[in-house]
Amino acid sequence: MSDPQSRFDSNAQRLRRSQGQIVVARALWYVKPGIAEVRPERLSPPSPGEARIATEYSAISRGTERMVALGEVPQSEWARMRAPLQAGDFSFPVKYGYSATGVVTAGSEKFFGKRVFVLHPHQDHFHAPEALLAILPDNVPSRRAVLAANMETALNAHWDAGTTIGDRVLVVGAGIVGLLTAYLARRIAGTDVAITDINPARAKYAEKLGIKFVSGTDVPASNRIVFHASATSGGLETAINACAFEGSVIEMSWYGTNPVTVNLGGAFHSRRLKIISSQVGHVAPLHRSQLKHKDRLERAIAMLDDDRLDALVADAVNFEDLPTALPRIWSSSDLPPIVRY
Repeated sequence: MSDPQSRFDSNAQRLRRSQGQIVVARALWYVKPGIAEVRPERLSPPSPGEARIATEYSAISRGTERMVALGEVPQSEWARMRAPLQAGDFSFPVKYGYSATGVVTAGSEKFFGKRVFVLHPHQDHFHAPEALLAILPDNVPSRRAVLAANMETALNAHWDAGTTIGDRVLVVGAGIVGLLTAYLARRIAGTDVAITDINPARAKYAEKLGIKFVSGTDVPASNRIVFHASATSGGLETAINACAFEGSVIEMSWYGTNPVTVNLGGAFHSRRLKIISSQVGHVAPLHRSQLKHKDRLERAIAMLDDDRLDALVADAVNFEDLPTALPRIWSSSDLPPIVRY
């Protein structure tokens, strides 16, 4: 199969002529709890400062996006939960998503023909402000690059935690975000890193990334930092119990409208533990004065330069099949597939 970059470069003149064309795109909309449909969308020529992107892949979030799809976003969070290029409003109908890669088919010379990552919902062709485009490096293929948003979340969590050389780190929850968080911890010199999940099948992903997977009965204690990414009360309790004296739980889960029980009895206070919220909407305080959101995203993309990460994007579903596939994806215990266009 030819490389997308070469394919678009070889048709540069044809694509330049197409900048004035009107395109009928297809976009995924969540229309009712658990129900999605593909709708046509008319794209006029892009405005100055905008680019048109032909999507190659997009990623599905079983955390936030699943809650959007099932109507579980609390009304108090409707404004804060808007994705950068979302269309529609909560609760329904809404076009939601934030992880797409593609090739710029119309736009300025700086971006034309480039492979880019964009925080955009699932759609086969779309427009986006060029200020929101991140050009992908040659050593990060488009398929793997859809992990950029989750890698950014993992990077921000480490900045919130202040992870450093030689730390003992545990990650609770081996979904995409948890695995990437453990992967980044493993890249820090001298760290002792483990990940746990109630689903033993997740061990195969940890193994491919060189991360130690432990069962619930073998969770190591005395961790200075424990990242919680399971979005369950039981996982949060596991995280608290696994902390060392004056250790920190970095809470990465978002629960939507689901209540959470936290046991702060026992030795929680005598061990002087901390629970720290980590949320990707803001750059962590440690770097906020030096870095903007786009700087953080570019750093996260650069960290996707490892072939082992392809294990996290091995499965794919065709875009046109997405509406019928989503109920199965939401209920599955395996990692979600990516969307192929």
